[in-house]
Order: sequence, then structure tokens, then C-alpha cells
Amino acid sequence: MLQIIPPLALTALTLQLTTTYEQRYQCYTKAVANGERIIRAATFSLTIASIIRSYKRKSIELFFRNVVCCANKLTEEEEKLAWNEQHAQGADTLTKTITSMQGFYVKAAQIVASRPDSIPQEYADALSVFTDDNDPLPVGVIKEVIEKELLDQRGEQFDDVFEEFDEAPLGSASIAQVHRAVLSKKYGHREVAVKVQRPSIEEKLMGDIANLKQVAKVFRGADLPVDYYAVFSELEEQLQDEFDFETEAASMERMHNILTTDENGAQRESPIVTPRSVPALVSKRVLVMDFLKGVPLSRASDMMKSKGIAPDGVEAKLFARKLLKSLTTAFGWSILESGFFHADAHPGNIFVLDDGRIGLIDFGQVKQVDRDYRETVAKVILALDERKSDDNDDDLHRIGNSTEGLDIELKDDAPAHGHAAIAMWLFDGSVETFPDEYDENEMSPNSPVKAMKEFPSDLVLLARSTVLVKGLARRFGVRWSLSQEWAPIARRVLNKGTDVTTKDTEEQKGQCKPHRAKQQLKAWSEQKAKTIVTHLPPPMKKKALSAVLKHQQKRDAKKQKVRG
Repeated sequence: MLQIIPPLALTALTLQLTTTYEQRYQCYTKAVANGERIIRAATFSLTIASIIRSYKRKSIELFFRNVVCCANKLTEEEEKLAWNEQHAQGADTLTKTITSMQGFYVKAAQIVASRPDSIPQEYADALSVFTDDNDPLPVGVIKEVIEKELLDQRGEQFDDVFEEFDEAPLGSASIAQVHRAVLSKKYGHREVAVKVQRPSIEEKLMGDIANLKQVAKVFRGADLPVDYYAVFSELEEQLQDEFDFETEAASMERMHNILTTDENGAQRESPIVTPRSVPALVSKRVLVMDFLKGVPLSRASDMMKSKGIAPDGVEAKLFARKLLKSLTTAFGWSILESGFFHADAHPGNIFVLDDGRIGLIDFGQVKQVDRDYRETVAKVILALDERKSDDNDDDLHRIGNSTEGLDIELKDDAPAHGHAAIAMWLFDGSVETFPDEYDENEMSPNSPVKAMKEFPSDLVLLARSTVLVKGLARRFGVRWSLSQEWAPIARRVLNKGTDVTTKDTEEQKGQCKPHRAKQQLKAWSEQKAKTIVTHLPPPMKKKALSAVLKHQQKRDAKKQKVRG
């Protein structure tokens, strides 16, 4: 030991003499960060291992009770309850670990929770708490970041910019925290949302995602409904831009333009509300933007209960259809028309606004696909929409051939129509019977997802959007086909030239001024009707809404092709 000390002392002295304080501090913080990453990786891995061992113990226990000790054999209902209890214990263990660790593990929980159809309900319920508020920072820390990152360089004080600033955050996520504020007269005297990045969060989160990739890689060959290694790999690439709020502000502006301007440059009404930044108040770690008054979708059910709206009532069903239509149109325009789309949609980022409109926030993660890729998606959509039935061989081959262009490779033992089944799973939630005995349930060994060798990187984030809509439709009990809704957009994008169908002609009519004026008049009339219905007495309001719902259902039934 004594022989080691002199060299160490000499090294320390050399560093002291040859480096600045800032350089030594950076070395120290990097060493601490590396040590913390190792500890976090070990903690999470041990938790996963513990949960897996508990499932193995439960399997052995049930085997002995049902096979060895036949006298104590469980009924089917008792065995189901035993597994539900096991799921609840595993979900509780995982939730506690994520709560204590925070960081990107929260983001991972959001991803998993956004797919309640692919995991046991106990896990979906437990992880859903991570969609909104997590470990809020003190407002004093938030103000220090704002002053350092935004105000100091401008030579301004906090009160020069903000007349009001709420201490309680609107939301606190893994990367940033958002507060409501009111700008001073100098900056327009209006209500805004202020997004502030957590101090020193970038290295922590990138370390977390590297850890999650390693864990996901170990279980990549397991019977999981989602290839989380591919998901986390794609997110790792996308996450780099999420730490730069100037890039996010540019993405917000670009998305606003996509949704409010068609491909011919004509103005159109956006199906959703997206915030825009205050250009003078944006830095790499602080973003001031429009304030959207409403609640996240994850809290919408509580809001409805407080207003006396029954989950299975007419108002709830109309809301579900409006939500699905708004998101479907917004995703269709952005994915198919421009290839630029929101890549992190989940119930915490989707808002139900006070005026009934749907909002979408948080543009830190966006994805750009090239023209060839979005045209391939458009061809898949048309192949699905124009099929005569779900089991017609010619249709299935056409769908499958189109889907191959998405770089999807099937396993060697996958049934013949694997590509077609994957396309149906991605873009058509109205399918009742899949080809080749594929099963829509992603927990099933016959799920189309299990037929893929791996999830293509470009498809990962696109699938998050389509499967989110499909999951919401299932939750609300609505049969919803993205391919049917997106088909007019796909035809317009592909521009088939002389091979014009009736639907193509209808879409082209939409570009002429008289037809556009008619659409605007229709939108105005619908808004007026909504205002009138809102102020009707409860009995009359219920009848009016029931009539609207029946009209929408009949319209959808006409649009839905009869197949089989």
C-alpha cells in the first residue's frame, strides 16, 4: 500500500499543476456519473432478475399443486387469481424501483404503459402513474435554470419577463418540468407554459437507456409481444434532439405548418391543437410556449366523472370518436404528406382541452422518413383499403408485397401471409379474423409481431403512433380502421395520374375554392350546432347527442366495406 501512495500522490500533483479547476471538475463529475450509471444498471437488473425468479417460483408452486399434489389441485378460476396476484406483486416491485430511480426508466414505463393490450393489466395499471407527474423539482431550482439559461445572457431579471409564475408544476417528466406563467407586458402579457430542462439530466438519461438496451437484449429471444431492444435503440437515436429545446421549438413550428397548410399551400383547419413557441424566449434548456387549457388524456376519465358523464354514455362515445378522428387525421397528414411526425405520443402528451378540442404537446421526439418510405406506407394503406375480404389470396399477396417495402423480414417458419397480417395489425383495427390463423392479441404466440425477425428502426416510432390509436379505439369499444381513414390521403400522396378512382376525384374536388368554402361553412355550422346543444336542458341534450351518435355510426357503416 505504501508503495502505491507516492505514484498516486504524484499523479494528483501533476493534475493539479497541469489542468484548470474546470477541467478537474469535469473529470470528477464524469467519474461520479460513470459510477452512478453502474449502480443504476445493477439496481434495475437485480430488480428484473428478482421478478423473473418470483415467476419461476410461482410456476413450480402451481405445478406441484396441480400435478404432484392432485388433492390440492386448483380450479381454473383459482389459478387465474394466483397469477393475477403474482402480476400485482411483480408490478408493485417494478413500480417502486422506477419511482426511486426516475430518469429514462420513467420514459420506458410510459412506453410500456401506452400498450395496455400487450402486458398484464396489473402492470398496465401500475405503470400508468408515470404518464404525467414524476418527482417534481423545487420551484427555486427551476427559476435558477431559467435565469442561467435564458435571462442572464439577455441582461434581464425574472420579473422583467414573467408577471406570474405558478410554483406548482403542470407536469414533471423525466427530462423537463412545465409551469404555467403569465408574461409581462413587454412580452405580450399572455398566459404561457414554461418548459425547463432538469439540471445535468442528459448524461443520466443516456446512461439509463444504454442500461435498458442491455436488459432488453438479454430478453430479445424471449416470448415478448414487443421487441423492446429495437424500441430503445431507436429512442436512443431520437433522444439526442430531445435535450435541445431550440430544435423542439423548430419542430413545433414545422408541425403547425403541416397541420394548417395542405400540400398546395392552401390553409386548412388543423384537426388538433399544437402549441407554438414564443421565439424571443427560447434557449437550449428553456422553452416558453402557448398554454393549452385542459387535462391530459390519462386524467380524462376523472374529469368526465366529475362532470357526471357516464363511461358508456352517449357523450363519452362521441368524445371517443372525436378523439380517434382528430388523432388519425393529424397522424395521417404528418406521416403520409410530409414524413415528419410526432414520435412520442402517449396519454400524457395528448390533451383534452376545455373547449372540447384535442391537443398534442411535447415535440422533443419527432421522426422524419423519406419520400420513398411514406409512399410505401401509402401503398400498404391502399392495398388494405381496396381488399375485397380478409382472406382473399390475391388481396393478401398485394398487401404482403407492399408491406415488404417497409424492410420487414419474417422468420423462416412464419406462415405465408405474415407480411399481410403485420399490415393489418399495424393499420386496421377493424379486422376480426387474421389470415393463416394469426392472432391479433400480441400476448399470443400467433401474434403477427412474433413473425418478424426484428422490428425495423424506421417502423418503430411510426408503429407507436398507429398502435396508440388502435389501443385507444379498443379501450373505447370502437371499431376503427386507420387504413380506411388514411386511404384518401394515401391516394392524394401517390397521385396515380390517369388511373383516377371516384375517391381520387372527390379528393381533387377538395382542392377547388368552392368546395373548400363549403367545407369551411360545414365546420362553422358544426361548431354552431355544438354550441346550441351544449346549452340545451339535460333531457333534450341527451336526445340531441344520441341523434348525432347514430348519424356518425350510420355514416361509418356506409364507409365500412362489406368483406367476406
